[in-house]
Amino acid sequence: MELSPDLSGRVALVTGAATGLGRAFALGLADCGADVAVHYNTSEEAAHATAAEVRDQGVAATAVGADITDPAAVDTAFDAVEAELGSVDVLFNNVGDFAPRHWEDIDWKRWRSVTATNYEGTVLCSRRALGPMREQGWGRIVNVGYASAERGLVAPKNFPYFVAKAGVLMFTRMLAADTQADGITVNAVSPYVVESSDEFPEDAPRGRWARFDDLLAPALFFCSDAAEYVSGENVEVDGGWLPEDV
Repeated sequence: MELSPDLSGRVALVTGAATGLGRAFALGLADCGADVAVHYNTSEEAAHATAAEVRDQGVAATAVGADITDPAAVDTAFDAVEAELGSVDVLFNNVGDFAPRHWEDIDWKRWRSVTATNYEGTVLCSRRALGPMREQGWGRIVNVGYASAERGLVAPKNFPYFVAKAGVLMFTRMLAADTQADGITVNAVSPYVVESSDEFPEDAPRGRWARFDDLLAPALFFCSDAAEYVSGENVEVDGGWLPEDV
């Protein structure tokens, strides 16, 4: 199993890569030799700092800003990455808003933001990446889900987030089926709570958050040649969490 695949000569785009988990993905891909496009929406300064860290690992990098819920903005962002680094071989769909309140207390604008960033952004970026991937006969798409979403997790809070993540996992499987003849794999990693979370839950498995590296390991495996026959899968990185009351 390749836990640190050789991605030399590959171009990776990570959405929401200025900070947190996205930044960890970007640095992990750079460590494997990939050139990296660091996407941001509002965190421009942090994105450029992450891109500088990527370059320090001896690969090329660029920071690209875009609202990934806007199809035109997604096209413009990919155009910019292609002009500077080349076509995208590896896409990490990491962006996702969150609303930890009872669903009746979430106004419609906030609801749309959560569903649009988590689900629609994943769809739009994947659709834009597919053309070049199909042309070259190789591509890796890794989506970020949420632990237990595929098991129909229900809770009074975070309605739009759970709904969107369930959609991400279904989209992952459907896109995997649609690309099986194209040399492209589509998979997901799904955490419960990660080290950048604002609150530490009392029921956190093993007494800690998921570290970024906990998610990076399976995500990088999905990018490897060893995972060429693995597509449509979802790895829950949750320490064995069994939700009872969310």
